[in-house]
Amino acid sequence: MELMIVVALILIIAAIAIPSMKEAKINADETSAVGSIRAINTAEVSYQAAYGGYADSLANLGGADPCTKSAATACLLDQSLAGGVKSGYNFAATGGNPSGGANTSYVVGAAPEVFDHTGKRVFCSTEKSVIRADLNPGGSTTPPDGRQCMGFSALK
Repeated sequence: MELMIVVALILIIAAIAIPSMKEAKINADETSAVGSIRAINTAEVSYQAAYGGYADSLANLGGADPCTKSAATACLLDQSLAGGVKSGYNFAATGGNPSGGANTSYVVGAAPEVFDHTGKRVFCSTEKSVIRADLNPGGSTTPPDGRQCMGFSALK
């Protein structure tokens, strides 16, 4: 009888603690996604200064170890982020508005790999470096594009 009481108490404590842990993990993944977008914004500015325009894709901002700097592999981001996945989020970055062979704008987006498990919100930014967020009511796991990004609210 005493053993059943102990088991029941453990189950009650677990039922209270597990949902809190899930929300904490989602919060940590979303915080990491915002930090990664900041890193991508910084990498895009460095890329633009070095190569005269923004990168065509996220992959152009990274590179395999050992990395040789070039327009195709600028060595500005770690391999996981440049590969498009980090801390439960999918990332995409694309250059746009080419002029004279160089991109004059870019958009970077982040969406959870598994909605309501690794994250809920989607995030994005452009060459203006304003990070925007959306509550993602549709549960999208695809990073937003530039048109979608402009409709999101700026993070505060």
